[in-house]
Amino acid sequence: MVRVRTLREIELIAESAQIVADTLDMLSTIVTSGISLLELDALAEEFICSRNARPAFKGYMGFPATLCISVDDEVVHGIPSNSKLSEGQIVGIDCGAEKNGYYGDSARTFSIGKISDENRDLILTTEKALMLGIEQAKPGNYVSDIGHAIQSFVEPKGFSIVRELVGHGIGTQLHEDPQVPNYGVQGMGDELKEGMCLAIEPMINCGQKEVYTAEDGWTIKTKDGYNSAHFEHTIAIRNNGAEILSGSQLNG
Repeated sequence: MVRVRTLREIELIAESAQIVADTLDMLSTIVTSGISLLELDALAEEFICSRNARPAFKGYMGFPATLCISVDDEVVHGIPSNSKLSEGQIVGIDCGAEKNGYYGDSARTFSIGKISDENRDLILTTEKALMLGIEQAKPGNYVSDIGHAIQSFVEPKGFSIVRELVGHGIGTQLHEDPQVPNYGVQGMGDELKEGMCLAIEPMINCGQKEVYTAEDGWTIKTKDGYNSAHFEHTIAIRNNGAEILSGSQLNG
C-alpha cells in the first residue's frame, strides 16, 4: 500500500531525515585514511542517540550495526569491521534513524584522499543521477519516471545500474511501498502524488551490473570486482515537486 502522508507526518519524517543528514555531515569531517569502520559506526550511533533518536539499521532483520559501510567494490550493506580506510579508496556510508515512530534514510559515497579519475567520475555521476531522479518526483509523474531519468544519464557514460536493489517508500517503516527502481521506461508504476515520501538511491557500478551477496550474508559486491557508488536522499513530494528532507547543512 502506497501511503500519502499528512503535513505533520512529513515534519516527523523530515526530523529523522535531518538527523541522518547531520550524522553524515559529522562523518564527512572524519572519513579519512587510517580510521576504522567500527570507529565510524560507534561515532554515528553516539550522535544519533544524542538527538534522542534510534539507529534504524541496528537490529533490522538482524543487521548488527548502525551504519552500512561499503568500500570500493562493495555496493551496499557492508558490515563495519576493524578494517581501516586507506588512500585512494571510495566508501559508501548509508545511515538511517527513527524518531517518534518515523524514519529517515540517506547515503553518500566519500573519497579517501586522492582517488582515480574513474572513481571520481563514478561518484559525480551517481550523485548527479540521484538529483536527476529527484527532479522527476512530482505529482502526475510515475514511479518509473524516476528510474528512467537515472538510467538515461548513467548508461551513456559507460556505467551500469544495479537491478536487484531499489529505492523505496519511507515513513512509519524503513521500507514501504512503492519500490523505486533506478531504471525503466517512462509512465509505469504508481502515479506520484503530493504527500508521498520516498527514499531514492541509485547504486552505480564502474563495470557490469551483476552483483552477489558475500559470505557474511549482508554485503553486496560487484561480481567483476569493479567499484560501485551509492547516494540516497529521503524526499517528500510537494505540489510543486520534490523536497529533499535529508539535505546536508554544510556549506558547499
